[in-house]
Amino acid sequence: MPSIAIVGTQWGDEGKGRITDLLARKMNFVVRFQGGDNAGHTVVLKDEEFKLHLIPSGILSAEVVCVIGNGVVINPEVLIREIEQLHQRGISTKNLKVSCNAHLIMPYHIMLDKAGERKLGTSKIGTTHKGIGPVYSDKAARAGIRTQDLLDLKIFKTKLEESLKIKNAILSKVYDLEPLDAKEIFDRYCDYAEKIKELITDTSFLLNQALDANQKVLFEGAQGSMLDIDYGTYPFVTSSCTLAGGAYMGAGIGPGRIDEVLGVAKAYTTRVGSGPFPTEEEGEVGDFMRKRGHEYGTTTGRPRRCGWLDVLVLKYAIMLNQLDSIALTKLDVLTGLEQLKICTGYRYEGKFYENLPTNQTIMHKCQPVYETVDGWDADLTAIKDINDLPPAARQYITRIEELVKVPVSMVSVGPERSQIIVKDNNFKSQTFDRGFTAII
Repeated sequence: MPSIAIVGTQWGDEGKGRITDLLARKMNFVVRFQGGDNAGHTVVLKDEEFKLHLIPSGILSAEVVCVIGNGVVINPEVLIREIEQLHQRGISTKNLKVSCNAHLIMPYHIMLDKAGERKLGTSKIGTTHKGIGPVYSDKAARAGIRTQDLLDLKIFKTKLEESLKIKNAILSKVYDLEPLDAKEIFDRYCDYAEKIKELITDTSFLLNQALDANQKVLFEGAQGSMLDIDYGTYPFVTSSCTLAGGAYMGAGIGPGRIDEVLGVAKAYTTRVGSGPFPTEEEGEVGDFMRKRGHEYGTTTGRPRRCGWLDVLVLKYAIMLNQLDSIALTKLDVLTGLEQLKICTGYRYEGKFYENLPTNQTIMHKCQPVYETVDGWDADLTAIKDINDLPPAARQYITRIEELVKVPVSMVSVGPERSQIIVKDNNFKSQTFDRGFTAII
């Protein structure tokens, strides 16, 4: 059962898409197992940039079967648009499969998301306004509509009409908005059904068959560990399980079917939206990282908040995901900084914390404790071998490994697939003959 899960170790936007794209070339399946079009993966291929929101990043490898699992929530309009955009650029989607158990984002979910955020005012969570929270709420309340309902439009119509009785009452009486028309939504979704019905299948059965046949399967996470619904900086989180464990439920496979977990971390830290961010730099350093790293949300276009690498966050993600190794991305962005800081603890009311505190008040109000290391000026973007990195850059990587006690297995020094340095000696070899180097 050669399989690997790729997860984010921070607040998302770590570069999971380009790592997935890199490894997908020798995979049989790439699976997205949670989230919706609130996530965005940017992949650069031969100077061409692809922004993917629902379709797994493996779609750029022609022979890979790409699966949108049952843990994903799907806006069919977005899915269809993404398929059409890929076709216009010569990318085939013939191997795309969609779980029959994935829940559909409906127009009222998006309206409720936007209205709810407005109602919260200054206490807003900072959602992407994509309807993600409301559709997961309906899923938990057993009031959702699934992709398989598009295959039986009588059932779809009944569920839609029943749902609108409640949703229209909320929209009009709580948020003073116009009620939605059931016929208009039904007609629109009938059109969507015609376009995607051939993609809908039992993807859990498909994936278990593949694993039984010893095929290579990659599970691609969206968002990051600190946005997990249970273990993230609640309530400033997403509405699904972003951890490696979420792959089991979100793809329909049993425990033990994932051989290896790769965590993706930026060489610094970013966050989009509201919520605590102890190492945030709001001055020149933050602006430097934002400009050099092109730190704007793939989905929203919002400027990302930027700050120093937080080891407490990284250690927490390592524990929750049982990471085997780390892919360190965007090391090149730090070029030009005379000194770098690594957060090794928090201080709050005279107490020192070397692990994430349980009280969110501390996360909001703590002072980060930093260790300072030397920076470098050399351009990293053409370097292919880890030993050719400037001494200070190698020392930075080594220090991270020492602090988190997990090896860095690959380092990115630019946005393209070719700008990833692999540290062969740090890979497990159970999944592939010679670790990931055999894939690359």
